[in-house]
Amino acid sequence: MTDEEVVRLGKYPDLPHPGKRLPYGYKVSAENSRVIVAIPEVVLVLDVTLDMLDNGIPLREAADYLNTHSPKGYTLSHMGLKKVWTRNRKPVRRKIVVPKRTVKKLTDEERLERRRKLKIANDKRSIAAAQKRIARAEAEIGIIRENSLPDAPVFTVPAASELFAEIATPEGLDEDDIIFKPNPRQVVFLAAGELEVLYGGAAGGGKSYALLADAARYFGHSNFRGLLLRRTNDELKELIWESQKMYPALYPKAKWNQQDKQWTFPSGATLWMTYLEQEKDVLRYQGQSFVWIGFDELTQHPTPFAWNYLRSRLRTKDPELKPYLSMRAATNPGGPGHGWVKRMFIDPAPYGERFPATDLETDEIILVPDGDPDFPLDRWGTPLFYRRFIPAKLSDNPYLGYEYKGNLLSMPEQERRQLLDGDWNVADGAAFPEFRRSLHVVPRFEVPSTWRKFRSCDFGFSSRSASCVHWYAVDSNETVYVYRELYVKGLTARDLARKVLELEAGESISYGVLDSSCWHQKGHNGPSIAEEMIAAGTRWRPSDRTDGSRKAGMNRLHELLKIDPYTEKPAIQFTEDCRHIISTLEVIPVHPDGKDDIDDKYADDHSYDSLRYGIMTRPSGHTVFETFNKGVTKPRYRPTDSVFGY
Repeated sequence: MTDEEVVRLGKYPDLPHPGKRLPYGYKVSAENSRVIVAIPEVVLVLDVTLDMLDNGIPLREAADYLNTHSPKGYTLSHMGLKKVWTRNRKPVRRKIVVPKRTVKKLTDEERLERRRKLKIANDKRSIAAAQKRIARAEAEIGIIRENSLPDAPVFTVPAASELFAEIATPEGLDEDDIIFKPNPRQVVFLAAGELEVLYGGAAGGGKSYALLADAARYFGHSNFRGLLLRRTNDELKELIWESQKMYPALYPKAKWNQQDKQWTFPSGATLWMTYLEQEKDVLRYQGQSFVWIGFDELTQHPTPFAWNYLRSRLRTKDPELKPYLSMRAATNPGGPGHGWVKRMFIDPAPYGERFPATDLETDEIILVPDGDPDFPLDRWGTPLFYRRFIPAKLSDNPYLGYEYKGNLLSMPEQERRQLLDGDWNVADGAAFPEFRRSLHVVPRFEVPSTWRKFRSCDFGFSSRSASCVHWYAVDSNETVYVYRELYVKGLTARDLARKVLELEAGESISYGVLDSSCWHQKGHNGPSIAEEMIAAGTRWRPSDRTDGSRKAGMNRLHELLKIDPYTEKPAIQFTEDCRHIISTLEVIPVHPDGKDDIDDKYADDHSYDSLRYGIMTRPSGHTVFETFNKGVTKPRYRPTDSVFGY
């Protein structure tokens, strides 16, 4: 070891055992379990990495260096590295002291003169902004007229001053000549200047039609590329029919390609109307660029993955179109994605107000990084972009009569409040809306040998089913950590048991809990699934599947996910390796009938059932007496029934 390495290692002395999660780079001493010691090959790389951060190296670049040069199993995310850096080096932000300005006391005449000048300046700014909006609207109408036939009707967008006023027919046009006359809320939607806008609420408010109209404003530009999505091709049919009424009337030379599902306009602009059913379908748009992206019925997407991914496709080289890059969505409340859509667009601000975009995991505003050379200096530290939610009501649409309202009034209360009233507070859709990756997911770590460990399993074999096994560890504070997950299909009971033994080799597992239906012998007298797994060397006991067990299990999980007001931490956390249960808890829907259970039509519930079996075993950590008596010889466990194992 070189002198420099000796100096670096001296910065990480032996420490008392904290009794909880160990600091990064430390392990429990082999000589004294109450002392933790530094791991030289880990902390030497860590110390070099912290020096890099002190010298101004970007956080992600430093994290890549650490993870590349550290031993296997000792990696950190860039945010985890930031916490270690703050704890060890305590970087201090330089504080800029601005000298206090002395304010001259004004006389009454000077104060009145100042107010008059401010009013004049504000009026000038308002007039200039109004002139810009008028010029933009006139330019759009001019582009449309240039690319239309002489006798083609004109697509009109009212001025901003008419947002909530009665929209009059422009001079020289008859009512029959107007292709689309927006209602007041549609006007607000069309006039919105934020990057991401959601037009959502009651059914029948004209949301989908507004999406078609919003895209149509740019069809006069040759470099415009638009993308309009629905979840499936079947759901897209009505939008296509409506576009075939509107677009040929605006541009008689517009062409629709049925095979490619694409509109091509005389200017060369295109609008692709297609589907996005599964998350992997976003790869169809990889490498492509769009000026405008629209989602119809956004809440049909169970996660925000598609929405966030397609934001990366929003780009153009045309400087005239760059100010108009936008993502637009229309939807009703409810559906599998109700929870994340509500957190993204509804909760951050009152209806109709623009607000800075926030991170769904942390609820923090997404800011332009300080010092980023790709952004102007005045943008550093400001919101990266803005969002807006515009509510829709059935009463906004004058073309739907009382008959449609009567249909909505006849629906059950939950659907009636969502579709008729546009109420987003009826149900969040997700069964566990309190689950947050930032709070409930932690980096993987080496579980101390003093923690109690156990496992749970939900068995499945067919292609439509799966087996899911979870391993748990409980610390001295009774916090439950789900530190490993096995999610496989097509394994028999014995093969699954062998895989379990392979993964937990060298660990001390206190017990295992298995779906009690695995002990059933309906229609046969041969060995049950549980017998096969126990015979292969894994010990299990049956889970609780009595009446009320599902309700109790859901309530228990809500209790564990809750944030303790004193520790500011939940009672259960998952390591980042447990990907399936993490993604399941984000989207698993609540029962549509309002029962204290998940939706029974949700097929992929194996990881949830396994988790429910585990947390209902009353898990607890080792007591002080168990820890100190660990080396004491105990009577060997001898099951009464050697086949069943208990």
